[in-house]
Amino acid sequence: MPALTDLRDQACIVGIGETAYTRGTPKSALELALEASLGAIEDAGIQPGDIDAVILPNGAGSGGTAGDFCANLGLQDLHYTTSLQEMGGAMCVSAVESATTALASGIAQYALIPLCSRFYSGRRARQVTSDPGTGLQAAETIRDYYAPFGVAAPPQHYAWMTQRHMQLYGTTHEQLGAVAVAMRKHAQLHPNALMQRAPLTLEDYLSSRWISYPYRLLDCCLETDGAAALLMTSAERAKDLRKKPVYVTGVASGHPFPPHDIPNRPDILKIGLDFCASRAYAMAGVQPSDIDFAEIYDCFTGQAILQIESAGFCKKGEGGPFVENGRIELGGALPVNTHGGLLSQAHNTGMNHLVEAVVQLRHEADSRQVQDPEFGVVTGWGGHGHGSIAILRR
Repeated sequence: MPALTDLRDQACIVGIGETAYTRGTPKSALELALEASLGAIEDAGIQPGDIDAVILPNGAGSGGTAGDFCANLGLQDLHYTTSLQEMGGAMCVSAVESATTALASGIAQYALIPLCSRFYSGRRARQVTSDPGTGLQAAETIRDYYAPFGVAAPPQHYAWMTQRHMQLYGTTHEQLGAVAVAMRKHAQLHPNALMQRAPLTLEDYLSSRWISYPYRLLDCCLETDGAAALLMTSAERAKDLRKKPVYVTGVASGHPFPPHDIPNRPDILKIGLDFCASRAYAMAGVQPSDIDFAEIYDCFTGQAILQIESAGFCKKGEGGPFVENGRIELGGALPVNTHGGLLSQAHNTGMNHLVEAVVQLRHEADSRQVQDPEFGVVTGWGGHGHGSIAILRR
């Protein structure tokens, strides 16, 4: 029987593309996704016709169907297509997992992963959190069980977890603020960060308005428009391409139980990442202590702390103290979200986290470059705690 380690270093990310991140755009999701895809193809130094797999992290919400990408990029012989809609914000890393298996098995030679998020332009005109027709994986639970009690928006659902973490472990508002401040500092160094010119102090954070206790405005991720794409191939083919390849050395996905309902879990702090992180490390043959930086899905500050724990960087309950005193800032023990994350760069459903990890491992991050990184971790968070993790290396 094949072992997880058989997939180690068998697939690589060889191209990245990213549009500008904005609040408002006249472009369609497909236009943005195609722009990012062409950037990734150019970055890899291949031709569009070389692509024989399209993996859509968010189904048609990624900008179009596989057929749309065929028509617009001239892809005449697709061998593999799939989408991962249920995973929510964990879907981008899970798409890397899917591409890895397709490439390592020989089903496909070059896999394109495009994703567009139009959270500012696309979602502001309609209610999505409690309408099952939107495809949101927890929508029926929200509609039938949460919304009648006035709980319909993500800051409310996720606040339950952070309230519990504070109650059990003494996590403080200042520790939540340390996450927000670190992300903003990193965004100041990124030319494509929405909050590049908006410095943030802990005092600013503590004076921001309440959204849903214990979350203030600055605990919450941005709403932005933009797209990014990855181009992946096998390790053997990657040797001949334009840029130094970034190897997928470990990758895994997991789900909480029950997956779409937080209050009915035996432990609401046990998330999908708790089920899959150990598998990714085993596949990679490394430990959390070997990791040089982490791109953590930071939809909210509390969820970032929870994932830092579940990814093995500290014990359960120790995430609050872990993020204090600049530890997760550039120059600290574990730089986190060196691009500014969802909190301060942009909300592109975590695809921007993967792009940043590749940039760091190529040593192309300029003033925000982590010193000589060998390994980086990227996590994903979706719905009510679906999780994914990729361990990437130079």
